[in-house]
Amino acid sequence: MINKQKSDLNKDGSLSPYEKRRGMAIAKAMSGRDEARKGGFIKKAIKKPGALRKSLGIKKGKTIPAGKLRSAAKKSGKLGQRARLAITLKKLRKK
Repeated sequence: MINKQKSDLNKDGSLSPYEKRRGMAIAKAMSGRDEARKGGFIKKAIKKPGALRKSLGIKKGKTIPAGKLRSAAKKSGKLGQRARLAITLKKLRKK
């Protein structure tokens, strides 16, 4: 939703086409910030839980060795992406 008071740059009481477009662009950019604050990043990032473990050949319930995780992170493709995400999430975990 556009804020008409803030969008009116010359304070004449009406919005020019430029001011209207600018206000809409700012409102659109700001709308994504609320979603980021809610913390949906991790939920959206993990589409297939257990896929990294399965591709590394580690049984369910066992921890992934750090060395194996680091070597997988150097690889390209989905395996590397998942391993790098796992390393990042490991840093976020409270100890």
